[in-house]
Amino acid sequence: MNQAQTACKACGRTEFVKGKLNNGYARVMPINKPFSWGSGVIYTFCKRCGEIASMKIENPEKF
Repeated sequence: MNQAQTACKACGRTEFVKGKLNNGYARVMPINKPFSWGSGVIYTFCKRCGEIASMKIENPEKF
């Protein structure tokens, strides 16, 4: 995501931050790998209103 040229769809601001849920259950799990730990999800969101602009799997190689 090119943050320098992206405006928030909800409020129009251009300042974004990244974060992730800090909980052991807040992970994306592979469907056909029952013993996998899965991966966290990184969120890019508007610093002013919180609108999520991007979600990215932190470790896609686990799939």
